[in-house]
Formats: sequence, structure tokens, C-alpha cells
Amino acid sequence: MLNDFVKEGAPLEVPKARAIIDNIKKELKKSRKKRIPVIFCCDAHKKFDREFKLWSRHAVKGTDGAQVIKELHPHRQDYLVNKTSYSCFYKTSLDRILKRCGITHIIITGVVTNICILYTVAEAYMRGYQIVIPDNCVAALTQHEHQFAIEQMRHLFHADIISAS
Repeated sequence: MLNDFVKEGAPLEVPKARAIIDNIKKELKKSRKKRIPVIFCCDAHKKFDREFKLWSRHAVKGTDGAQVIKELHPHRQDYLVNKTSYSCFYKTSLDRILKRCGITHIIITGVVTNICILYTVAEAYMRGYQIVIPDNCVAALTQHEHQFAIEQMRHLFHADIISAS
């Protein structure tokens, strides 16, 4: 949940992202209380990233837009993984971190349901992880895109779709 996706008027604003902040905060609090590792996967694009041919320039490494929103600020013990593609696994240290921590089940939250979330879930499934998606902790630009991705994750990747409490 980066500024360039969440803040009003941001280059790739997902308005529904603001509605899931409190739910994600609760999930983070529960995880930290249980000493479950928290990993933030953040876009950190190069200045002239090829993705900018498809999308507005966003989350350029080192800019305010590439920072986690203040409401969800990472804690010292949290992990930060920079990514340059839709998947949190592609050319990142995420898989190594998960294996080192002995993680077999992952809870995925954030934006955008039908892009970064979906592609991360696909790769997590291919790598053998059990996946949990709190439906009220992910958001897309439209309800149709969100629902399509939720169904894909449920049926193709056996993700456990829950409602965060």
C-alpha cells in the first residue's frame, strides 16, 4: 500500500484502497502480536521502467510515491522487499525470506487485486505456499475486476478467501 496507489490524486490511485486501510492495520497488529513475520512488498521502479509504457509513472524508487502509506508504516522487525514487476516473487528475495522463516502459509493484502495480488498468488501457488486472502483487505479499481481476481485465486490457486475480523 504505497502513496502512489492510495493517496487521492496519486498517479495510479485506487480509491477503494483507502477503505481497506483499517482492516489491514488490524491484520498487521494480529500478526505482530503472534510474532508472525510481516513482509511489505513494494514497487520500486527505475526512472524509465518499461512498465510506464502501460501505466502512469509511479512508485519510482526513492520517491515519496514509493513509500508505504503512513497509516501502515513498517516496524523495525518487518521485512521490506522491493519489486519491479506485478509479482512479489519475480527477481526478489521474497521466497528466500519465507523459506528462512519457515513460512508455508501466507496472508496477502493490498492493491491491486487483479494485478499485483493475482500475480503474486499465482507464483506463491506454483512455489507450494498455502494462500489466504482476506477479501476485505484487497482492492481493485472496479468491483468487477476485484471479483474476477478473487474467483481466479479461489478456483485456480486454491486460495482461502476469508473476511478479516
